[in-house]
Amino acid sequence: MGEAEPGLMGKLSGIRVVDLTMFLPGPMLSLMMAEQGAEVIKVEPPAGDPARDQAPFAGGHSIWFANLNRGKRSVVLDLKTAEGKADLTELVRGADVFLEGFRPGVMARLGFGWDTVRALNPRIIYCSLSAFGQQGALADHPAHDMAVQALAGTLSVNDAGDGHPAVPGVPASDVAAGLTGLAAVLMALIGRERTGQGDHVDIAMLDSLLPWTAHIAGRALAGGPAPTSADQRSLGGAAFYNVYQCADGRHVVLGGREIKFAKSLLGALGRPDLVPLAEAEAGPAQAPLVAFLRETFATRTRPEWEAFMADLDVAFAPVLDFAEAYAAPHIAQHRLLVTDDGIPHIAPAIRFASDSAWHPGPVPSLGGP
Repeated sequence: MGEAEPGLMGKLSGIRVVDLTMFLPGPMLSLMMAEQGAEVIKVEPPAGDPARDQAPFAGGHSIWFANLNRGKRSVVLDLKTAEGKADLTELVRGADVFLEGFRPGVMARLGFGWDTVRALNPRIIYCSLSAFGQQGALADHPAHDMAVQALAGTLSVNDAGDGHPAVPGVPASDVAAGLTGLAAVLMALIGRERTGQGDHVDIAMLDSLLPWTAHIAGRALAGGPAPTSADQRSLGGAAFYNVYQCADGRHVVLGGREIKFAKSLLGALGRPDLVPLAEAEAGPAQAPLVAFLRETFATRTRPEWEAFMADLDVAFAPVLDFAEAYAAPHIAQHRLLVTDDGIPHIAPAIRFASDSAWHPGPVPSLGGP
C-alpha cells in the first residue's frame, strides 16, 4: 500500500522500512507493516526474491510472492558492487527500520552490519532474522522451517500417535519469527520515541518457536521425560481433543475437552456412562473412550455427522481441505479472500474499527512499484 490513503489502514504511516529479506518470515513482517501504512522498500538482488518463481501463478505473479509482498516497492541492488552499496547507504540514512535475513556475519562482510548502519543512522531499528540467532554453536548452521522444528522438539509430536514425525503442514517457526519480529520492531519504535536511539533486534526462528511449547512440553521443561502425542492432552491422548475418520474416509475433530461437551455428545449417543472416562488423565485411561468414538464416527459420513452435531453443544468441526476452507461462508462473511487483478489475496488478520474496507496494494514488479 505504501503511504496510507485517506480512510485506509495507516497506523504506521510515515514509517519507512528497508527490507532485504526474502522467502517468508521477513516478508511477512514487512507486509503487516505495509498494510498499516508503512513505506516498505523491498531490496532485491538482480535475480529477485526466489519466491517470485514459486508456482502457482495468477495475474502474472506467484501467489505466494503476491500475498507476502503486495503494497511494497521493489528496488534492485547488487550489494557486491560499489554502486549497490552506495544506493543502500542512501536508503539506510532515510529509514526507520532495516530488516535482514542473511546468515550471521553476511551483512557485516557486505559493509552493512549493525555497527555500520547505526553509525549512518543512530535512530534506525535494525532487525536480524535467522534460524538460530547471531550467536552460539548453531548460528552458522543452515536451516529452513522443518529443521528448526526438528531441533525445537515440535516435530517429534507432529505425528498421528505412532511416533513417526510427518512433514508439518504449517511452517510454524517461520511464522513465529515473523510475528515475534514484528512485535519486537514495534516495541523498539515505541522505545525510540522515549530515548531517540535505535536498537538491534536479534530474532531467531528457534527462539521464537520455543515459547509456544510450554503448554505441551511442561514435563520436559521441568526436567522429566518428553511428552508423546499418544499420552498428551492436546496432542492426541484425549478422546475429546482428537481426529476421527468417518464412513466416507473423510475426517472430523472433537476440539474441546470441557466435560460439558463430553456430556452433550455422549448423552446424544446414548452412552452417558462413558463420561467419567472423559475426565480421566490423557493416555491409556482414555483409550477405551477413544476406541468407542473411533468406532462410532466410522458408522456415518462426514456430512451426516455435521447434521447430527448441528444442534449439540460440542466443540466439533469437519476437517476441511484448503479448497473447502476458502469456500466456507465464514471466509466470505469476514471478507478474508479478495481477488484483485486476477490475483487471490488473503486479507490481513489485523483490522481496526477505524479502518474502511481493505483492498490489496499492488504487487511490485522486480525493480518497480
